[in-house]
Amino acid sequence: DGVVHAVRGVNLTVHAGEILGVVGESGSGKSVTSMSVMGLLDDNAKVEGSIKLHGTELLGRSDEWMSAVRGAQIAMVFQDPLSSLTPVYTVGDQLVEALLVHDPGLGKSHAWDRAVELLDMVGIPNPKVRAKAFPHEFSGGQRQRISIARALCGEPDILLADEAVSALDMSVRAQVLELLAGVIAKRKLTLLFVTHDLAVVRHLCDSVAVLERGRLIEHGATDSVWASPSTDYTRRLIAAADM
Repeated sequence: DGVVHAVRGVNLTVHAGEILGVVGESGSGKSVTSMSVMGLLDDNAKVEGSIKLHGTELLGRSDEWMSAVRGAQIAMVFQDPLSSLTPVYTVGDQLVEALLVHDPGLGKSHAWDRAVELLDMVGIPNPKVRAKAFPHEFSGGQRQRISIARALCGEPDILLADEAVSALDMSVRAQVLELLAGVIAKRKLTLLFVTHDLAVVRHLCDSVAVLERGRLIEHGATDSVWASPSTDYTRRLIAAADM
């Protein structure tokens, strides 16, 4: 069908320790934006402009160079934890693998102990035993907790969460959001939270960026945007969230 301009003119700055919510309906460009930051778009995608992390340009770097950045400086939590976790390895082995990639000198024994600590930190009960279980043996909420633990293996500065709670039921969603907020506060991380749910953004995020049809139409402190939205689109999103 020719060239599709999925995202145009998005300009965002996320400060250390800030939680920024990126919201919009399906097709608005939220996931494309976050995947661009990680360098994970398909080869047929063309990204122009600038993406900087701590002042260092990421755009145009090789996949090998980006592999050293992913996980160590910026990590991602995906929407579907079952597909992002490998089904044939235990969750403990997957955490150990991630830990050793970022710190080869850690040693497998210490890495396993650290994996158990991470599972305990994200609220997996009986982590020593459950570390030996496979992804399909956990509930959806527990798998997402494990995905968060894996994202923390490299002790990154920034987390990107792409619709990380949208597949969970309301009660489990609240638990995972509480976990995320706690992890961000404890580790003083920066979070880019991609979601279609503005109600979640209101309770979790310091600031909000609203995308519509690939364009950034609103960006500001969450309370300010909620109290005085500047576009009809944002007003409709807020009205739907308040229903």
